[in-house]
Amino acid sequence: IVAHLDETMQPHETSNAVDGHDVPVPHFGVVLTMADWHVLAERVEAAGIAFGIAPYVRFAGEPGEQATMFFRDPSGNALEFKAFADDAMLFATGAEEIAA
Repeated sequence: IVAHLDETMQPHETSNAVDGHDVPVPHFGVVLTMADWHVLAERVEAAGIAFGIAPYVRFAGEPGEQATMFFRDPSGNALEFKAFADDAMLFATGAEEIAA
């Protein structure tokens, strides 16, 4: 991954409502294993980094259940880290796939 900093660029603040939270758009995301996600959540919290969306489980008990958290890098870019309860749901796009 290569990222460039443009100090003249103005922040673009937009969000999409997902599961009762305002998810920042655009954002960069990484999918981790559930164990690694928990370790990262603890490290970020211990470091005192402010969460945009604190670690929680989205769609709990449903197909596609996932742990997620958002925070910003030092340049202000929104970052999402997530892990799935069932990795097979990672690319599910509709009820027919989820039911399969």
